[in-house]
Amino acid sequence: MYTEFFLLTFRFIFYMTDRRNFVKSATLATIGTGMGIPIHNKSLPEKKFKLALSPGLIGVKANLHEAMDYAIKYKYEAVSPYINEAMKYSDGQLKEIVTKAKENKLDWDSVNIPVEWRQSKSKFNDDFKNLRPFCQTMEKLGAARINTWIISSSKELTYSENMKQTAYRLSECAKVMKDYGVRLGIEYLGMRTLLNLAHYPFISTLKECRELISNIGESNVAVVLDTFHWYCADDKLEDIRTLKAEEVSHVDLNDARAGFSRLEQQDGKRELPMATGVINTKDFIQGLLDIGFDGPLRTEPFNQALNDLEDETALQVNMDSLKKALSTVGL
Repeated sequence: MYTEFFLLTFRFIFYMTDRRNFVKSATLATIGTGMGIPIHNKSLPEKKFKLALSPGLIGVKANLHEAMDYAIKYKYEAVSPYINEAMKYSDGQLKEIVTKAKENKLDWDSVNIPVEWRQSKSKFNDDFKNLRPFCQTMEKLGAARINTWIISSSKELTYSENMKQTAYRLSECAKVMKDYGVRLGIEYLGMRTLLNLAHYPFISTLKECRELISNIGESNVAVVLDTFHWYCADDKLEDIRTLKAEEVSHVDLNDARAGFSRLEQQDGKRELPMATGVINTKDFIQGLLDIGFDGPLRTEPFNQALNDLEDETALQVNMDSLKKALSTVGL
């Protein structure tokens, strides 16, 4: 991941002045802005999706128990399942975690695929052996979502060659996951800068991602939607509305950097939701409501200034940004 050293003007001033003053002003500004939206006397749209916490994505270090405690304290509705850690637990310990999650009405977020399928055949085969025990632990926890992402250009493979290899390998993974009630989410990367990075362009839009899923041919494969990639790919509200709820695995909510065009945006350099207003967050969330999306929704800002905050502050600022985004549609 890349780092982002300039955000908004007030965050830059933070580095030049005093951390404590920045934390106070950032938190108050975030909360205050979210409170200024008028509420009309009409029924609000129904929110079925869950606000999720993946601590590592916002620079917060935590184990599974700590992550659950953070989620409970800051009123998140889902949390990362930390499967690699959970695989070391006894069945009794796993049952305690499941009980704690149920008592606090916590769902599970998605987790990265434990298979490196993009590299050599031998690497894929070696990692693939570990997928079944990984999914077995997921089943014991009640976690049901694994995600991966597609590199949108290749040095060696043409579009058709890449499609064939990617579809086959992810199909093999999806078949194993299906045995344990686990879904595979596929994320497309929309940046034009990455599309042109290598010799052969590959998948970089929602429509192309759905074509890949069709080629994978397994019923437990869905799209991962990310506002940043949706924006960079020039996808629209209408594109989201072509999906059914079950065709979306999970959602990443971010904003893009100000001062850069859609074509100039780079991955690993993003903002929290609503930080700049570059991305049409209102339309994006409206699309999720329209299709009845009911999975986890989290931030994935890859943002150094956020990572540098104290953990408790980062957790609250992150939640505030999610609430502000939801307020655009009256939630």
